[in-house]
Amino acid sequence: MTRWQLTRRLEVQLRACLAGMVLLTLVVGCGRDDAKSSKQAPATPTQTVIVVEVPQRTVSVGADFVARTEAVPTVEIRARVSGMLEQVRFREGSEVKQGQTLFVIQQEEYKASLQTARAQLAKAEADLLRAKDASVVDRARASLDQAKADLGKDQADVARYRPLVEQQAIPKQDLDTALSREQASAAGVVAGEAALKDSILVQRTAIQLAEAAVESGKAAVTQAELNVKYTTIESPITGIISKLAVDTGNLVGKGEPTLLATVSAIDPIFADFAITEADYLRLIKRIPGLGRGEVPRDRAPTLELVLSDGSTFPQKGRPIFVDRAIDQKTGTIQVRAEFPNPQRVLRPGQFGRVRAITEEVPDAILVPQVAVQDLQGAKTAMVVGEDNKVAMRTLTLRQPYQDFYIVTAGLKAGERVIVEGLQKVRPGIVVKAELRPAADGMPAPAQPAPAPPAAAPAAPPASKPKSGS
Repeated sequence: MTRWQLTRRLEVQLRACLAGMVLLTLVVGCGRDDAKSSKQAPATPTQTVIVVEVPQRTVSVGADFVARTEAVPTVEIRARVSGMLEQVRFREGSEVKQGQTLFVIQQEEYKASLQTARAQLAKAEADLLRAKDASVVDRARASLDQAKADLGKDQADVARYRPLVEQQAIPKQDLDTALSREQASAAGVVAGEAALKDSILVQRTAIQLAEAAVESGKAAVTQAELNVKYTTIESPITGIISKLAVDTGNLVGKGEPTLLATVSAIDPIFADFAITEADYLRLIKRIPGLGRGEVPRDRAPTLELVLSDGSTFPQKGRPIFVDRAIDQKTGTIQVRAEFPNPQRVLRPGQFGRVRAITEEVPDAILVPQVAVQDLQGAKTAMVVGEDNKVAMRTLTLRQPYQDFYIVTAGLKAGERVIVEGLQKVRPGIVVKAELRPAADGMPAPAQPAPAPPAAAPAAPPASKPKSGS
């Protein structure tokens, strides 16, 4: 190796050593700068939260009960006579009026039967008229009168001949002849009386039979008229009609009344629900006439109906009926409430919740629902103390009241609870609290925010924002 090559290699190695020393100096300097910046990092700024003071006042509370809507009355429209369904005179799902024609069944057969029944009635009436004819009885009575007259004449002859025969003024044969005629006349009178009685009996029987035939004819005409009327089916009530159960052209009413459609009156509509015995006793105290089924019509409705989508039905209702007895298996009693349904929104069979006021709670402590969180099954709220430190309280709650919960333990009236900014706080930190009135624009209840980790450090390390930047 030449001297020039050796010198060149030593220069390269020297430059590499100098570069390493410079790099080491830069790394050590950056570490010191990081340590200084970590020591001089600013403190976390104070969080601002919105708080409300816990109010205390007397409130009317109640309970929600699972209910199902019922339409009363609900009428099944059936074919009462057999025949082909010719016409359908309504639109499915529409509102029909009482007396409106819904269906027409083939009528020709029943109209012919009506004409036959009327003809048979006319014949029966003619037979009755003839049966009431008294000429036969009159002839029998006249024959009897004639027989009685003949008997009287013969008796007079016998009375006249008897003294003449004793005086031998006339032959005895004339007296015997007169006696024979008297006996014959007496027999004629008996026969005439029997014939008269028989004529009267025959006429009476004929009249009764004819009258029965007339009544039978009238019944046949009535039945035939009803059958013709049954071929035109009208709505018995005003309500909403269902879809068709049988299409036009089908044979209906053969063997059994065929279901054609169903009509339900839905204004007002009723909601049936079950309440516990304790709720029943509280409700009956608030509405004394309910136990007798005599709730005044002018009583202001107080029941609310919450529909399956969570919305509240705009029309309020009132209870009108309580069942006869408590169900021993469930410990509940059935109640029926009436709700106006002018827009026909509610339909039979819908599920919902009836909200009823059952009692007054004096001096109730109320906490906004948005301030309540669910932490491992326990209801909690964040409270800001006089020193502006946050503390977590475990609450014992009753049922909701409007946008609040009724608190039985865990809070006192006047304490400040956080309603906005729950995600940014944890117990023990100092916050800046801005007070809002409890009833001033409270937001709707929302899903509670997850609680921050309890072991979070007081301030984030200075290197974290640097690495994230």
